[in-house]
Amino acid sequence: MSFKSDIEIAREANKKPIQEIGAKLGIPSESLLPYGHDKAKVGQDFIESLKGREDGKLILVTAINPTPAGEGKTTTTVGLGDGLNRIGKKAAICIREASLGPCFGMKGGAAGGGYAQVVPMEEMNLHFTGDFHAITSAHNLLSALIDNHIYWGNELGIDERRVTWRRVVDMNDRALRDMVTSLGGVANGFPRQTGFDITVASEVMACLCLANDLADLQKRLGDIIVAYTRTREPIYARDLKADGAMTVLLKDAMQPNLVQTLENNPAFVHGGPFANIAHGCNSVIATKTALKLADYVVTEAGFGADLGAEKFMNIKCRKAGIAPAVVVIVATIRALKMNGGVGRKDLGAENVEAVQHGCPNLGRHIANVKSFGVPVVVAINHFVSDTEAEVEAVKAFVETQGAEAILCRHWELGSEGTEALATRVAEIADSGAAQFAPLYDDEMPLFEKIETIAKRIYHANEVLADKKIRDQLRQWEEQGYGHLPVCMAKTQYSFSTDPNLRGAPTGHGVPVREVRLSAGAGFIVVICGEIMTMPGLPRAPAAETILLNAAGEVEGLF
Repeated sequence: MSFKSDIEIAREANKKPIQEIGAKLGIPSESLLPYGHDKAKVGQDFIESLKGREDGKLILVTAINPTPAGEGKTTTTVGLGDGLNRIGKKAAICIREASLGPCFGMKGGAAGGGYAQVVPMEEMNLHFTGDFHAITSAHNLLSALIDNHIYWGNELGIDERRVTWRRVVDMNDRALRDMVTSLGGVANGFPRQTGFDITVASEVMACLCLANDLADLQKRLGDIIVAYTRTREPIYARDLKADGAMTVLLKDAMQPNLVQTLENNPAFVHGGPFANIAHGCNSVIATKTALKLADYVVTEAGFGADLGAEKFMNIKCRKAGIAPAVVVIVATIRALKMNGGVGRKDLGAENVEAVQHGCPNLGRHIANVKSFGVPVVVAINHFVSDTEAEVEAVKAFVETQGAEAILCRHWELGSEGTEALATRVAEIADSGAAQFAPLYDDEMPLFEKIETIAKRIYHANEVLADKKIRDQLRQWEEQGYGHLPVCMAKTQYSFSTDPNLRGAPTGHGVPVREVRLSAGAGFIVVICGEIMTMPGLPRAPAAETILLNAAGEVEGLF
């Protein structure tokens, strides 16, 4: 059996003018800022006019821990949104923008796949509407202003040894992780050790994704701590008069992007933090706008539920005052086999026993999500190699966990393949069964928040943190930051900090290497194990096979 590639399917899409897509949600054409014919930004004035409207139901799509076998979280998000529209519901999708790093590395794009895609796929996975470039520029403007201030006399008394603000670039480049700047003599400033993070890990990205409007964005940018004095007094971005210019650079980027699915249903694509090193959610402004315009909003959170869903609940929902009505956990038979110990080359053969051995990973995620007081449905993302016995094994296991698993064929059939899932999800959302609550209170000490996630979500025995880290957390509490949630930076491949430890491990320790205060974004970043905030490229990066063909079309992106 042969199938068309994702990009072949995307090129055959019968796209409608973006004004028609906006009209489905009641967005007038004059409130859309078009970027070509098939994508547009939604105007801030229109968004402001929606205040007071009743919210629709919020549906979160998350997944088991990712494996090389693939899970298809974005594909399922798109398929479910299309499925809800197919059964007569007014639904919209909210997903994140793609970073160039994984597109040219190994993960690929972030537009879905098969017949459950968001288009224009190529533009979405490359430069799109320029949001990431604006975030990179705003971030690095602040970097330049810091070094410039020190060069011209350092009136604020910044301790060059305590500049905490690193630069960013939207690319995987391990050579930039740790470096020295300003070499070459007096004219180039004062040499200091620093480094780069990837743009998606930028606090500016987090500020944009969590801000409600431009005024809120400028306040958050001004609250960013960039350095300390010799007496350890914080220096804020507003002290450098950087917040105004940064907001100017982000003015258009702050407006949500509207595109469409292959079935011409509306999709908001905005913001792009990674859930393994940042909070991993679509922007608050896009999600809240969609909730005002649609009866059902399907959104996703990055990587497995131990990362993306945890941060969605504990950070995004807490900050935005929203709550999911139901959570869909995506799993594939292939990924469960890998969690059960099967190698990638053997995934095509039926192996019910391996599926059963891999199911505890799924079970852990189900229990974790339920601990937030939200009902769960499992979506089995179908592959052609799946057998009926393997699917039934997953359904039987999920039933023992007090949930329901539904086979979905959206990659192959589009919305027809998610009718059953959409029907069940809508029923649960409408039932009002969710009793959402974050995992910890604002008043809990910071280290206890870290322990709560490590023990209740990762099922670790302990958090391993030296005195320097514990003292730093206590100091931030004394400075008034103890109420902030924590954002765990950890490998996405395991509940532990060992990426090779699959399944549902228990009794492990969670080593904390570093903590960072993101005062503007409003959380504490906790860097665990060997996770890097600047990824590297693999041995054979995808960039080696990406090119323009004779017709001027992009090849190799998928």
